[in-house]
Amino acid sequence: MVADEQSLEDDDTTVLEARIETGGVRLDKALADAFPTLSRARLQALLAEGAVSLDGEAIGSGSSKARPGLYTVTLPPVAPATPQPEAIPLTVLYEDADLIVIDKPAGMAAHPAPGTESGTLVNALLAHCGDSLSGIGGVARPGIVHRLDKDTSGVMIAAKSDRAHAGLSALFATHDIERTYIALTRGAPNPTKGRIETQIGRSSSDRKKMAVLKSGGRNAITDYEVQRTFGEPARAGGAPLAGRVACTLHTGRTHQIRVHLASKGAPILGDPVYGSGSPAAAVRAAVAEAGLTRQALHAAVLGFVHPVTGEALRFETLPPPDMQTLEALLSDL
Repeated sequence: MVADEQSLEDDDTTVLEARIETGGVRLDKALADAFPTLSRARLQALLAEGAVSLDGEAIGSGSSKARPGLYTVTLPPVAPATPQPEAIPLTVLYEDADLIVIDKPAGMAAHPAPGTESGTLVNALLAHCGDSLSGIGGVARPGIVHRLDKDTSGVMIAAKSDRAHAGLSALFATHDIERTYIALTRGAPNPTKGRIETQIGRSSSDRKKMAVLKSGGRNAITDYEVQRTFGEPARAGGAPLAGRVACTLHTGRTHQIRVHLASKGAPILGDPVYGSGSPAAAVRAAVAEAGLTRQALHAAVLGFVHPVTGEALRFETLPPPDMQTLEALLSDL
């Protein structure tokens, strides 16, 4: 197999060409040999996107056998390393020269990451705050001192000055922040009020997930209280069909509330990662009717002492329409 690679670049895309003289080898392996600057995983993704062609004809599967001919790989434009300002509307709850508090919608990532280079809170803040946004978080995460999951809605704070960034980071590090979330759950935790204290770290079976660990990980503490239950238990002494649970964070581990509620047998409704097991048919119907397409989790309360002025600030917002509609439907069970 002989490959003669050449690069043809224009303003937007890069086109790589290589001629393979002999076939018979699995295609993605042959392409990895022919295009040494691209990993096999990257080539498989490009194949799935229709960006690889043989003699002008697109190829979609890397598991087929390579055939002799001229292979062309079209690379998309490289995303800019520095986030760009985007005029995305924000619900601003408070703003001064040092910080800004917003009610983040579900579906908005906190900052750019692979696969989510635009449409993030950072992009919106760069447009809204301009050059005043704190740079301590780095070029990719200016102003960000804490995060909400992309599909979690609610109150979030960002720093506009470096002194506010340093002060807020210290408050989060010492857990001197009031943070309460509202979750709609499958069933409800038992007992109805308590503290969950565990070690949380990467799951040994799925590195993309977090899990409660017997050893290792980091200490995680969540206080919870079941505020309402919905639907009669299927059997005496059993759990209700669903619940509304208030969770107060004393630590801020990745996916902490989602992991903790799942560990109590009451995963958050709509959670695609930790929502193991299926809710009752009536609950599934309510989720569908409400149009809930994400975990039913809302950061309802954020309270802290302003790191510059010393003023005590507290913000509280209602869950967005999808959760409010779901709760109303669950109330009829």
